[in-house]
Amino acid sequence: MTDPLAAFLRHLSVERNASAHTLRSYRGDLTDFQRFLTERGIAGLTATDSRLVRAWLAALHARGLNPVSIGRKLAALRSCCRFLVRRGVLERNPAREVRGPRPPRRLVSFLPIDEATELVQGRAVVGAGRARDLAILELLYASGLRVSELSGLDVDALDRAERTVHVLGKGRKERIVPYGEHAARALGAWLGERGERPGALFANARGGRLGVRSMHTIVRRSARAAGITRRVSPHTLRHTFATHLLDRGADLRMIQELLGHSRLSTTQRYTHVATDQLMKVYDRAHPRAQESKPRVRSRALPEQATHASSRAGVAPLQQSRPFLEQATHASNRAGVPPLQ
Repeated sequence: MTDPLAAFLRHLSVERNASAHTLRSYRGDLTDFQRFLTERGIAGLTATDSRLVRAWLAALHARGLNPVSIGRKLAALRSCCRFLVRRGVLERNPAREVRGPRPPRRLVSFLPIDEATELVQGRAVVGAGRARDLAILELLYASGLRVSELSGLDVDALDRAERTVHVLGKGRKERIVPYGEHAARALGAWLGERGERPGALFANARGGRLGVRSMHTIVRRSARAAGITRRVSPHTLRHTFATHLLDRGADLRMIQELLGHSRLSTTQRYTHVATDQLMKVYDRAHPRAQESKPRVRSRALPEQATHASSRAGVAPLQQSRPFLEQATHASNRAGVPPLQ
């Protein structure tokens, strides 16, 4: 094998069907490791051992990289070395013997319902692109799509009758995601202006596909106009989508399907922030809870919560009835078999 890195990237592209973004990330991380080896007079990946991997991680730490970035680079090297072991180029995987840094555990960032509503309504969004920008904001909050998934949507991915969107996610995995009435109206207004011709759903002024950076700019601008001072990105709306569904009683596995997560553990991080329902149950069930000082509730009033649920295409939770019937309805619309 003359060029192990090129062979590994070809394997990712052809056999693993990795996206262009994934290939760029792996190429950058592994090229960084190759540069580290060259500076020390090491022949290349085939001469790697665990001592060199540890030295590389120490050098990354000295450069000021955070634990998450270092862990991602180590994961890329592990994958590459595992591929080389299967091909007989390496006898063992040296990166597997090295423990990566433990990333800090952070709560996901999300918006309360009133702020999310202000943002997606986009009252300060003006100009020729207003209809397009409002459709982007509504669909991000209503569907929980990744910004790269939204940018890659074509018009034929929409089923406007069923109010669903066909998404090609990470690893080329396909899923069907519903969206609510507000997003449907915003999309209808945008398509009425854009026309029904095939191609990219969201286009820039030159007629090309609207990129990820432009969508970040649209979200940040609308957040500032709504008076939100903290940093907000399209991924914040994805977190907000999942958190609001979970707070209203949606099943965790249903949310996993809607978000396109491969592992349930990835979705479970939202349970750390979905505490409003838990506190209501505690106050209702504990015999001494009512004697304590009244709790400060989320700013999500019942009518706001109902409003947010309708935006996400999920029926509002009734206080005295289980969520199973609603989850089954939403699962059917999302193309997910209902949970028993």
